[in-house]
Amino acid sequence: MHAWTAWGVDRHHDAVMLHHLRRTPAHAHLVLMLALTFTTGVVDAVGYLGLDRVFTANMTGNVVVLGMALAGADDLPVLGPAIALAGFFVGAVLGGRLVRKGPTGWGRRSTVGFTLTGATATALGAAALVHPPVEHTTWAFTVTGVLAVAMGLQAAVARRLAVKDVTTVVVTSTLTGLAADSQLAGGDGQHWPRRLLAVVLILLGACVGALLVKSGEHGVGAGLLLAGLLSLGVTTFGHTVRDADRPEPAAV
Repeated sequence: MHAWTAWGVDRHHDAVMLHHLRRTPAHAHLVLMLALTFTTGVVDAVGYLGLDRVFTANMTGNVVVLGMALAGADDLPVLGPAIALAGFFVGAVLGGRLVRKGPTGWGRRSTVGFTLTGATATALGAAALVHPPVEHTTWAFTVTGVLAVAMGLQAAVARRLAVKDVTTVVVTSTLTGLAADSQLAGGDGQHWPRRLLAVVLILLGACVGALLVKSGEHGVGAGLLLAGLLSLGVTTFGHTVRDADRPEPAAV
């Protein structure tokens, strides 16, 4: 009887939370973008450690690595970061075109964009489990390029949602805002929880991705599969609350 009572309480709590998120879409979008920030940490750790020091979401890192490599720094990749930069650009263009004519907030086009990102990461993860990518091979470069396209698409769609301080792919500006607007800097400290959470979540995601890569030859596939499935879960939930962005029909 106790187990049934606890189950009923849990269901009631979940229903209350879902109702709250439906009524407050801004909060729902924040939660969802923070979850995608975690998956970005996983993806970038997998790329850097398993695909020859390549970032597929953090393009600042790729530009720096590429610049050092072109300057002749030892053992730094050139082709991988260049492929990632090009792929991310293509994905961002596609994402921009997809959501540009859509409504503000989470609409059907947002769902399509995030679904494509999650499905791509999931498919790449499953393929990498079957055939683990090896650095400097055509397959590894293919994974890098396709994954970068997916992350560029995600970044563009997330940008359309315009959740303050949470872009899902970088936290440099978020960390800057956290410090510059803090009370230590004479600011009011507003929005510090979301900023701190974004930094912590991408850190935790990178830790999880690194642990998976270190676990063995299937680590890259496991990391991408995890990130993809989480992204699809976020997208599914986001789609269920998207109607909260629209006015409710008048009662008859």
